[in-house]
Amino acid sequence: MTSFDSSPTLGAWRALLAIAVVFVMLASTGWTAVQHQRDPGEPLKVALSAWERGRIGAHDLPSPNTSAKRLASFFASLSTTQQERLTTRYPLVVGNLNGAPVTLRYRANRLALLHARGVEERRMQDGRLSADGRQQASRRMSRFESMLSSGRQILAFDPSGKGRAAEVFGDLDRAERVSVVVPGVDTNVLTFEKTNRPYTAPVGMAESLYSAEQKADPGTPTAVIAWADYTSPAGLGVDAAIGKLAEDGAVRLSALTAALPGKSRVSLFCHSYGSVVCGVAAHTLPGRVTDVAVAGSPGMRVGSAEQLRTNARVWAMRDQDDWIQDVPYMAVGGLGHGADPVTRAFGARVLSSSGAVGHAGYFQPGTESLDNFADIGVGSYRAVTCADGATACRSGIASSGVSMAG
Repeated sequence: MTSFDSSPTLGAWRALLAIAVVFVMLASTGWTAVQHQRDPGEPLKVALSAWERGRIGAHDLPSPNTSAKRLASFFASLSTTQQERLTTRYPLVVGNLNGAPVTLRYRANRLALLHARGVEERRMQDGRLSADGRQQASRRMSRFESMLSSGRQILAFDPSGKGRAAEVFGDLDRAERVSVVVPGVDTNVLTFEKTNRPYTAPVGMAESLYSAEQKADPGTPTAVIAWADYTSPAGLGVDAAIGKLAEDGAVRLSALTAALPGKSRVSLFCHSYGSVVCGVAAHTLPGRVTDVAVAGSPGMRVGSAEQLRTNARVWAMRDQDDWIQDVPYMAVGGLGHGADPVTRAFGARVLSSSGAVGHAGYFQPGTESLDNFADIGVGSYRAVTCADGATACRSGIASSGVSMAG
C-alpha cells in the first residue's frame, strides 16, 4: 500500500475510506467497467488498414505510426492534387494524422463528418433498431450536423463507439501560444458541446478560454484546442479511480503537443480526470509545454509536483464547493490518483478560483478561474491571482515566463 500522507494514523483512515469507496463503486458498476471499456476505434482501424495497403503514385503510403516529423515531410513532398486525393480517399486517416497540415485535417474531418452523418441518418430509419437505438442515432446525427457548421475547425474526429473529437479556435498555424483544454469523465462526441451549461463541455470551455485570452492580450496570436481525443471514464465507476485510461490518453496528448505546427509555446488546462491524464503525460511532454494547470483535480498520480518530472510550471486550483475535495487523495494498489495538488506540500502554484461554482464552473466567464487560465495562456504570469490573496503562486517568474533573478 502506498500513501502520500505523512501521518500514519490519518493515512490508514484514508486508506480504509478509499477501499470503502472502491467497494461501493464495484457494487454499483461492477468489474465490467474495467474489463469491457468499449473500443472507440473500429471505423478508424478499418480506414487505417486501407491506408496501409494504399499507394500514391509509385510509392507506398507511410505508416500512420511513424513520427509526426516524417509525416509532415511526406505531406510536404506531395502536390496539392495528391494531398487532396489522399484526403478524399482516406478522410478518417488524414483527419487524425499528427504531422498532416492542419488545414488538410480540417477538410478531411469535414468529409468524415459528412459520411458519419449519413450513416446515422440511415440508422434512424432502420426498423431493426430499437426506439432507443434510433433516438441515439438521431442525437449523433444532430451532433455531427452541428460540427459541420461553417467555420468550425475539427482537428480530430472518430465516430465509432462513443466517439472522440478535437476542435481548434484561432489560427493554429500562426499562433504564438496554444492552449489545450483536457476534459474529464463522460467526455465523448455527444458531450463534446452542450446547449445548456455550455461552459461545462469541451467546446464551451475552449471557446470561453479563447475569448478570455484575446481580452487578456489582444496583441498575442493565440489558439485554443478543445481536446476530447481520448477515451475518458464513463461516470464515476472504477475506470475513474484507476489510471489505465489516463495512461492511454497521456500517449495521445504527448503526441498532439509534439506535433503542433510552428514553435508556439503550449499550456495545458486539465479539468477533473483530465488532470490525471496531464499528470501521467507530464514527463513525456515536449519542452514547448511551458505550463500545466489543473482544476478540480482528483490527483495527478504522484505525491508532489516534483515527481511529475517536468520543466513546465505546475498550477492548481479548486473551488471551495467543489465535491472533488471529498475524494480520498491517495493511491492504494493502483486505485486513487495520489496527493491533492492544491495542498502546500504538493508544491504547485495555487490559484484563486473565485466566482467558480461547483466542479464544472472553472471556465465560466466572469470568474477568476477563467481569468487566471487566460493569463497563463498568454504568458501574463504576473497578472494571475493566487489563492487566499497570497502572492506565492507568482514568485520566481516574470510575465515573459523567464525565471526572475533571486
